Amino acid sequence: MTDDVSLLLPNLRRPQPELFTCGLPAPDDFPHIRAAGVKTVVSLCQPHETPLLNAFPVDDQGLQLFNIPVAGPQDLTEANARALADILNESENCPVLVHCMSSNRVGALLALKAFFVDGASVEEALDAGCAGGLTGLEPEVRRLLTAAAPQTC
Repeated sequence: MTDDVSLLLPNLRRPQPELFTCGLPAPDDFPHIRAAGVKTVVSLCQPHETPLLNAFPVDDQGLQLFNIPVAGPQDLTEANARALADILNESENCPVLVHCMSSNRVGALLALKAFFVDGASVEEALDAGCAGGLTGLEPEVRRLLTAAAPQTC
């Protein structure tokens, strides 16, 4: 992505070469996102959070759109992490932009993906989450990962 695009997208991060994360893009950001080479957009927003985006024909911009609704901690699940991993692991989807309202939920789900799918330790998974935008949900993500981690003596 170019520097011009980074100015348009809130909390833009690039935690991996083929992965961009950000807060909520505006409808007029999508032509710039596509021009920057992104092929797929994954929204973690609930439909009521993004009425303007819901009405915007993202596919008219040549972008694939996926939705994994993550309203809050109750949706931070291994199943949702695996759903995101499935999208990210399809090379024809890449590069991918994953967004929520601020990028906090994106980072949270990336931490769960790192732990459950990629086999990262709790700390490595939290680092992956922070690289993707994890902030306020960090204590909850830490709790979830610690509870799921193998217990040692």
